[in-house]
Amino acid sequence: MFLTDGSPKSKLTLILAHGAGGAMDTPWMTKMARAIAAHDIRVLRFEFPYMAARREGKKSGAPDREPVLLDAWRSVVGETGNDVFVGGKSMGGRMASMVADELEVAGLVCLGYPFHPPGAPEKLRTKHLEKLKTRTLIVQGERDPFGTRDDVAQYKLSKSIRIEWLEDGDHSFKPRKSSGFSEAAHLQRAADAVAEFIRTASPSVVVV
Repeated sequence: MFLTDGSPKSKLTLILAHGAGGAMDTPWMTKMARAIAAHDIRVLRFEFPYMAARREGKKSGAPDREPVLLDAWRSVVGETGNDVFVGGKSMGGRMASMVADELEVAGLVCLGYPFHPPGAPEKLRTKHLEKLKTRTLIVQGERDPFGTRDDVAQYKLSKSIRIEWLEDGDHSFKPRKSSGFSEAAHLQRAADAVAEFIRTASPSVVVV
């Protein structure tokens, strides 16, 4: 089942998966999907099996194992066709990044990439990002505990990856009040960056 925002007639489609702890219809996911859809991009949201089971009251445990999560992405892209952009928040984006090349999708969008677990910078999740071929946009808060700006500066990442940094943002892009920035402005900036990336990277759009 998909949650859909935007016109079904749009030539551009982005599929978003949720993070490890939040469902596809959390306020954050809803705000982001709608803000991106406002750029005439169809945004589809789906849930991994464990989250769908939670919704039905059948399960309340940890996320599915990696093979199950990756197969969920394969199934979704198989259903929609690979002329789409894929991605998601945190874990959802990470799983998409692991099958993006295999599925030959149009592009990848990661909203807060979990480069490492909080407090464990030595446990990197970047090996596959070194050779990633799919055009990719990562939107990341500068003080994200899953990968700060200083952390990421040390990593070897593929040239296909572009990172949009949000000043003083955390894992959900929220800045501290003292920073002078606002969460609403950062969410909008993230959506604008995603829309610009999709329009630029899409083979179905002629940029003049």
